[in-house]
Amino acid sequence: MNKKKKKEKKASVRRTFIEWGVILGVIGLLYITGWHTQVLGTMQRGLLATGLIKPDIPAETANLPEANREFYFADENGSVTSLNEFEGKAVFMNIWATWCPPCIAEMPSIQALYNDLRDNPNVAFVLVSMDEDFEKAKAFMEKREYDLPIYHYRTKAPGTYESTVIPTTYVISADGKLALEKRGLAKYDTEEFKEFLTSLAPSAF
Repeated sequence: MNKKKKKEKKASVRRTFIEWGVILGVIGLLYITGWHTQVLGTMQRGLLATGLIKPDIPAETANLPEANREFYFADENGSVTSLNEFEGKAVFMNIWATWCPPCIAEMPSIQALYNDLRDNPNVAFVLVSMDEDFEKAKAFMEKREYDLPIYHYRTKAPGTYESTVIPTTYVISADGKLALEKRGLAKYDTEEFKEFLTSLAPSAF
């Protein structure tokens, strides 16, 4: 190998080290500042926009298992309630956290679904935050101008809802059946899903 090629190879290796140094530096900065959650969430939101990731809607809603309504949580004012409060309504319940990129990614689609159904008295939205500091969850919603009903854990989630994955979304029918469980992010503001959710509250309108 002549001197020119050796020099070019050294320069190429140097550039590679510099490029990786910059990449790792940016990644480190994102983690130190906490912005990695936002960046990853934005990237995953782009994936959701393709419409490829959506919940598997059951072909039929007969013979569904019973949902456990003994799940207690507190609202933004600190008032304790449970799923019993929503008996007779179809419930969209999402378990999420501000530090969870997939949760951030799917939140706009949940807000859009809520916007479409907020006037339906027989459909309830319950977004249960896993943030240790509930003020962070409230600040997250306010900063992004979301007005979804949010709650936080008061007691250990009963077995039905002990998912090790967040986000996890559950749909409970008006007659208390567990109609859907989706672990991981998904796009919910689709006509198909909206029709499915409203079909579980047949007395809506």
